[in-house]
Amino acid sequence: MPDKLVIVESPAKAKTIERYLGKGYEVTASKGHIRDLPESTLGIDTETFEPTYEILKGKEKIVAELTMKAKGKKVLLASDLDREGEAIAWHIAQLLGLSSKDTNRIVFNEITESAIKEAVEKPRTIDMSKVEAQVARRILDRIVGYKLSPLLWRTMTKGLSAGRVQSVALKFMVELEKKIMVFVPHDFFKIFMLVGNDRFTLTELQGKKFGNRSITTQEELDTVLKGLKASLFFVKEVKKRLSKRASPMPFITSTLQQSAISELGWSASRTMKVAQQLYEGIETEKGQIAFITYMRTDSTRISSQAREKAVEIIKNNFGERYIGPIKASKGGKKIQDAHEAIRPTYPEIDMEAAKKLISGDFLKLYALIWNRFLASQMAGAEYEVTEVTVIDKSDRFAFTLVGEKRVFDGFERVLTRSSKDELNHEYGQGQEIKPDDFIWEKETTKPPSRFTEASLVKELEKRGIGRPSTYATIISTLLDRKYVLRQSKELRPTLLGAIVNEFLTDHFPDVVDTNFTANMENELDEVEGGSKKWKEVIESFYDEFKTDLDQIDRKIKNGEFKIEFPTDRECECGSHFKVVFGRYGGYLKCPECDKNESIDMTIFSGVIDGKVILKDILQEQKKEREIDEKCPQCGSPLLLRKGRFGEFIACSAYPKCKYTRNMEIPAPCPKCGGTIGKLRSKKGKNYFKCSSCGELYWSEPTNMKCVACDSTLFIKVKRGGKKVYYCEKCKKEYPIEE
Repeated sequence: MPDKLVIVESPAKAKTIERYLGKGYEVTASKGHIRDLPESTLGIDTETFEPTYEILKGKEKIVAELTMKAKGKKVLLASDLDREGEAIAWHIAQLLGLSSKDTNRIVFNEITESAIKEAVEKPRTIDMSKVEAQVARRILDRIVGYKLSPLLWRTMTKGLSAGRVQSVALKFMVELEKKIMVFVPHDFFKIFMLVGNDRFTLTELQGKKFGNRSITTQEELDTVLKGLKASLFFVKEVKKRLSKRASPMPFITSTLQQSAISELGWSASRTMKVAQQLYEGIETEKGQIAFITYMRTDSTRISSQAREKAVEIIKNNFGERYIGPIKASKGGKKIQDAHEAIRPTYPEIDMEAAKKLISGDFLKLYALIWNRFLASQMAGAEYEVTEVTVIDKSDRFAFTLVGEKRVFDGFERVLTRSSKDELNHEYGQGQEIKPDDFIWEKETTKPPSRFTEASLVKELEKRGIGRPSTYATIISTLLDRKYVLRQSKELRPTLLGAIVNEFLTDHFPDVVDTNFTANMENELDEVEGGSKKWKEVIESFYDEFKTDLDQIDRKIKNGEFKIEFPTDRECECGSHFKVVFGRYGGYLKCPECDKNESIDMTIFSGVIDGKVILKDILQEQKKEREIDEKCPQCGSPLLLRKGRFGEFIACSAYPKCKYTRNMEIPAPCPKCGGTIGKLRSKKGKNYFKCSSCGELYWSEPTNMKCVACDSTLFIKVKRGGKKVYYCEKCKKEYPIEE
């Protein structure tokens, strides 16, 4: 009978570890956190900042099982090796009545036989500094969320939230959108000199650097072209140099997310979900295998054993010249312990071997990690770079041509990178140049690019905001709250997001201040390092926060505070509408004639100098919402509108004409063949109702039939937003082709 109990977070992780421990060990899972702050109350004494914990709903049975299994056994707490994992271990120890002096904590960076056996031979006590850093973070997040979110509900609408890191991320996107909205584009010209197949770029004009302000009109362009055609040119200089491209560092959490977003088109949350499964272990024909090391890390360190395996693979496949030097480990400001980078646990499982064991998302992400790991241990690529400068006899014009010739591919044998073309001709200093032609291109300056998930992750990390392991959750929350929406790959703030940001910036500046939030992260690191007390961090934040909170609360109680923003949209009476909030959310209200208009708070808009920019946006939106149908009552165009209970069809002549009807879907009712309307419940969930028989459906019926049983297929939305065809009778699923 086992005399040792190993407790991990997930059943998959437990199953993988069980392979490596003998009969004396029982491995079980807590299935994540088992204790936390209460859901229905703050759970924090605001005088002492002591938290009150309770067992999470649904986890009572697991706690009882752990208690029973732990009786008479040596308990080893093997939760993850970061702060969150340390806190989980502490909570379990508390519930099981384990002593804080017990050496019952084991940690490992990879789930391999050697790592697990080494860990169980070297247990330690729970690191209370690390636990306290997690406790402080949790309390700070709870105070901000629990105090600010209800304030947004009272002043705007239900379902909104504010968060310590989430609100800063929102501010980044809203401030960028303001720059885009006020951006004024201008045209400019580029000029090129053609010599055979080589294209030289004009880089200097009249002794000044040539840029997008140098030539902005056709008249200026014509003058320059005339001067070019009358000039004689020669090669001023030819520079040749050897350029080395260093191999990339292995992945850390943030760079893995960025690469998966950019190269695989995934979201940050999908990336972390797949990575977690690869770390904990996947059932294969060779048993349960953990394919990668721990995926929440800020370190680029690689163990000596992993380095040796990589060197062996590189030497056998490419030769000794391809072996790169040992790299100095780099870690972010918040590097946790001596974590390793994200790498394959078994580098010998190359892509050919992996294809026989895993597939789909697992294989895609593993390929990304394996290739990056191997490339990181390889020699850099080498290029011969040639830069040719051509000028005219009077030195008014300078053209430049840069070409590259790869002389050693190095890590690019594994990771291909784009490079400049080679030159088509050899050039010598003083050589006379006879241009074949001068051509020009007209371009327009572009506003700053909006954030993608990848660039937002990069910006948050660069500014020291939050931790990479939390970025996926932050982005998901902003999308769920409709503060931002995805448009193609871009993240665009909505009107709701812009107004929430204005409110927080005006009344809680510290919450959205980048430096303040980054400094808070540094203080949490000091708590983990043992140089700062966790309560000091909370006290320094709470005093100022409570002052701001009390001030707003007092104004609300006295009827002195309400959220309203002037807009640039003009009412028929000549006044301008304001965005105000009522029982069902935001709408437009004229302060003079009291006329109201509905507004979709998820439109892409912004607040510039305290004014909501709507005029052009609503006009464009009206065109987009018009359906190719006339009102049966008055003949005016019909519009697709959004209301409290979802989308519906309405007359554009409202309020003169009040014709409306529900949205209809193409498929008939599966029960009676009647017309089905699309509606929304009071809780915001879409449903479908037959106008003939009254039958309700929570998924959208289609015209398609199940191959297996010939029943109607419905469109089912799975976790993460993925849609599939679903048969409610036999439970089969079919992919929806994009």
